Amino acid sequence: MLAYYDISGDKNALHSSQRLIDHLLTQVGAGTGIDIVNTGNFLGMPSITIVEPVILLYNRTKEQRYLDFANSIMRSVETADGPQLISKAIKGVPVSKRFPFAKPWYGRNNGSKAYEMMECYLSMLELYKITNNSVYLYAAERTAASIIEDEITVVGTGGAGESWVGGKKKQTIPTFSMMESCDASTLVRFFYRLLQLTGNSIYADLFERNIYNALMAPLKQDGTQIAQYTPIEGCRHKATGQCNMSLTCCWGSLQRTYAMLPELVYQATDGKINVNLYIASKATIALNKKQTLFIEQKTEYPVTDKVEFEIGLEKEANFSLALRIPAWSEKVSIKVNGQEVTNTIIRGAYYPITRKWENGDKITLTLDLRAKVNEMNDHQAIVRGPVVLARDSRFNDGDVDEACYFVQKDGYVELKPDSDKPDDIWMEYTAPLVLGTFNNQPEPVHFCDYASACEKWDSPERYRVWLQKSLNVMAEPTENSY
Repeated sequence: MLAYYDISGDKNALHSSQRLIDHLLTQVGAGTGIDIVNTGNFLGMPSITIVEPVILLYNRTKEQRYLDFANSIMRSVETADGPQLISKAIKGVPVSKRFPFAKPWYGRNNGSKAYEMMECYLSMLELYKITNNSVYLYAAERTAASIIEDEITVVGTGGAGESWVGGKKKQTIPTFSMMESCDASTLVRFFYRLLQLTGNSIYADLFERNIYNALMAPLKQDGTQIAQYTPIEGCRHKATGQCNMSLTCCWGSLQRTYAMLPELVYQATDGKINVNLYIASKATIALNKKQTLFIEQKTEYPVTDKVEFEIGLEKEANFSLALRIPAWSEKVSIKVNGQEVTNTIIRGAYYPITRKWENGDKITLTLDLRAKVNEMNDHQAIVRGPVVLARDSRFNDGDVDEACYFVQKDGYVELKPDSDKPDDIWMEYTAPLVLGTFNNQPEPVHFCDYASACEKWDSPERYRVWLQKSLNVMAEPTENSY
């Protein structure tokens, strides 16, 4: 309703929002005898997420009772009955180990529920914007660090059983209810909010990987279905429905995040424009009250490695355009009007180009999309830039579960694009693999992007990202050898 009020100016929507929260104030909190953290499951985390809309309501009304309500909820978070999201984050307790193993899993005592936990931190960050209480930002960053260190899989999201489970180290193991779509969606919003507040480009790297893999994988190409879970191996499954409805929470979460993706491309503050995502697009950005920038990206990235920017201005203007340099890109080239930049380009940071810009100026960014092999637990996965590749049984080129060995040259896998790619696959390549346990010559094996794998949602189909690595005892010993 508040979003509708913002775009329509309809005060009935604003007044209705106020009546809802005013009623809630009669049900929980001061004078009611009911602490909000004692309501609902998961140590009250679902209920605590009301802080975010309460803060948004306060921003539009400046009614002190709403800010007081939000602050009182945050105080309840740290009580013995609450999830202690601040103190446990500051102490560095991993998100999967903040409370004992919960029985029942979907019940009151599960303090590792992923979606709700992140929503609580999103609420906390909204409160930080108003109070400037750095504890809120610090707790959110510490929690993000734990998620990155302990939970995020190769495809950019994590979790199992809709909870944090220390899954990063376990991602090669077939797992029930792995990587809920709500979690992938909320991670994008969580990392984006932290990027806005900190300017740390690592968060943009993270949500880019999530978007191209985890966020797109649950969506059936024709838009008719959204999967509730997207495991790293197996097949796509239609969501089963919730609460006597055919829909699930994942439908709402994913559609919400899909709709906000254009907002993530640029971030403009104080005469500086950060480019967070590279995607064919056109945008108008206010430089100041008198001057507007029109900027167009011409690219097929991440299918291709080149991004071209064209600047449109009514008159010349001084400002800084900062390009995100992904941490994974070993080589980077930037040209301004055909001239290569000579300053040092640092990976995992923004590269600012500050100058007097004129209408028609052009920038060309070239990133390194050579395919790399990630290894874990005697398994291997192939990654091309931000995109993870998978074997898919649709290619009929062998058993996707067969052990294999990637042939690499100078640390990279030479991929060959398939010129006869079907319409339901975004990217398709062949890679040289030695298959099985007989020391054969390598042969070309088909891979597609993870998001396109098993696109037809036909249960006999099967895909796999992590491939078991054949052990070669005749090679130089490594830590994974016998």
